[in-house]
Amino acid sequence: MTLAHEIAGDGPAVVLLHSSVCDRRMWDPQWRLLTDAGFRVMRPDFRGYGETPAPASAYDEARDILRLLDHYGIERAALIGSSFGGRVAQEFAARWPSRVTRLLLVCPASRLVEPTDDLRAFGAEEDALLEAGDIGGAVALNVRTWLGPAAGESTRELVSRMQRHAFEVQLAAPDVAAVRDDFDLREISALTLVLSGAHDLDGMQGVAVFLAEHIDGAVHERLDWAGHLPSVEDPARFNPVLVDFLDDLRDP
Repeated sequence: MTLAHEIAGDGPAVVLLHSSVCDRRMWDPQWRLLTDAGFRVMRPDFRGYGETPAPASAYDEARDILRLLDHYGIERAALIGSSFGGRVAQEFAARWPSRVTRLLLVCPASRLVEPTDDLRAFGAEEDALLEAGDIGGAVALNVRTWLGPAAGESTRELVSRMQRHAFEVQLAAPDVAAVRDDFDLREISALTLVLSGAHDLDGMQGVAVFLAEHIDGAVHERLDWAGHLPSVEDPARFNPVLVDFLDDLRDP
């Protein structure tokens, strides 16, 4: 399967990997910024999100990204992953470290960290709403949980639309298991920055700390204004962090 995606610009490659609350549209505030700044930027929709259909057979999100890079002949790229996209990015960087120039994990999830009570409570409430057929309630729960106080009404509406679409696509599809290969964070060689939001769930903030401690040389920065999705909550404050992290990849 080919993931729905966009690619534009010239220069060092940057891949934007979206949260499971969103799809590739979450990167609208960064798309033109990065292409204008001299990067070749790609943003895919994972399977079951945005314009990519739900999977029909076993799949591997990180390998999907590898195939997309190979399709365009991109040997090395910076990976920018938000939440679930951060989980995929860390797995990719550990499995194919030579392919990654920079790794920015924005409020990332991780399979290597056990969920805390607040994350379990969220999951249980979401499951109950979806089992009851209350998609609207599940959407509202996600928006309420994952967007911090800096997010405006238009952002909340966009995230609601993206999350509702993902629920509708995934609930209509057969239950297909993903392939979960083992990986070792110690294999990551790219310069790594891990961001967390002060208004995010404690469990997610703990994941950021864990990753920063277990990826060699990684730096952890806590954004005091942010919730779980800082790139959409306040692009004016997030974008300088992003550009500064990528800046020295460009030719002088």
